[in-house]
Amino acid sequence: MEEFDFDLFVIGAGSAGVRACRIAASLGARVAVAEERYLGGTCVNVGCVPKKLFSYAAHYRDDFADSQGFGWSYQGIDFDWSKLKSNKDIEINRLNGIYKTILDANKVQVFQTRAQIKSAHELLIDGKTISSKYILIAVGGWPWTPEFPGSELVISSNEIFALEELPDSMVIVGGGYIAVEFASIFTRLGCETSLIYRRDKLLRGFDEDIRRFITTEISHDLNLKLNTNIEKIFNNDSQLQVICDDGDEIQTDTVLYATGRKPATANLGLEELGMELANNGAIKVNQDFESSIPGIYAIGDVIDRVALTPVALAEGQAVARNLFAEPGHAVSYDNIPTAVFCHPNIGTVGLSEEQALDQGLEIDIYSSELKQLRHTLSGRAERSLVKLVVNRASGRVVGLHMVGPDAGEIVQGFAVALNSGATKADFDRTIGIHPTLAEEFVMLREKRDPGSS
Repeated sequence: MEEFDFDLFVIGAGSAGVRACRIAASLGARVAVAEERYLGGTCVNVGCVPKKLFSYAAHYRDDFADSQGFGWSYQGIDFDWSKLKSNKDIEINRLNGIYKTILDANKVQVFQTRAQIKSAHELLIDGKTISSKYILIAVGGWPWTPEFPGSELVISSNEIFALEELPDSMVIVGGGYIAVEFASIFTRLGCETSLIYRRDKLLRGFDEDIRRFITTEISHDLNLKLNTNIEKIFNNDSQLQVICDDGDEIQTDTVLYATGRKPATANLGLEELGMELANNGAIKVNQDFESSIPGIYAIGDVIDRVALTPVALAEGQAVARNLFAEPGHAVSYDNIPTAVFCHPNIGTVGLSEEQALDQGLEIDIYSSELKQLRHTLSGRAERSLVKLVVNRASGRVVGLHMVGPDAGEIVQGFAVALNSGATKADFDRTIGIHPTLAEEFVMLREKRDPGSS
């Protein structure tokens, strides 16, 4: 039998890679991992975790303002960016340590350096060749910014968390969840914010009612420019001059491009191996996450399926169990709940109205737009939206969508119901908790035909 240095070598110690390491090691495999940046990957360091901490910080601005309608008064409220950044850094360092502890506890050898693949069973680590029976690529993605005059002056979502000072003004470019979240956050932290997007509604790929609704809500809080692109950016004294294709010019301290992420597969040796890649650099894999080269697997954002941390965790666990326990573990991509932590939050699970129609389903739509009870006293104009997409033939709820406070927390629970096959009748006979926003989902009675909103 051919002898290898390791049974599994993982490239990338983000959420997916560490999960695969831990499961494989617990099943008796000899495991190693290489990470050239930071333990925990994008989510822990420059993604979900610090972004959510910033979102919490931003919420306090609304809470302070809303409290006055409930009888509270205050003076001297101030925001200290440096304190938020410092406390965020402390928490991220703590999480980095937890990831290292997990790897050490499972006797995973950690190489804190770059790894390149030489062959189906060989890697190059600091000039030394290391062999492994299986190789798993879990390097994630990296922010992508288009090239244009002045593009070298912009920052990405990676750098936003490291700013030493809060800018007085910021232009954010993009219409996906990262752009929308940061726009909501920085306008509430006191930064004069403009959001520029080349389409007519934010959040392409989400349910059209959600897109329409959140585009309107976001426009109340900042300068939203739709159907617009940036032609060039140049330094103008101490500020940046942003030239838009509609002729508008904006002076700002910082320009953040949140125009997407691409799989970080460059310079790993994949092209030399002849591995099959998609046009955007994503690794093409089969149902078992094996690449076109037998023995080399890939998971997470690098395969460009569903770029969500919990999905990557499930993929990492499935690969480890298939390789070192019994085969047959699969990952279902149906009814994956997700949230956008803008203000107000978005939560969604299952099919959008448009996806259901594309699948040929006959559906009924139940939806309601309303003002949350809190805002009857706060005076805030913010509204909420709840929506169900129902398969007319079976009565099964195939999509659930929400815009409102804590939408992610609420929709997580409803995701269990959808995965259990809940029908509209199940929703109807469920007694709501009153008064809550979540009870609206079990009180929806008026239906409409699809496409008539």
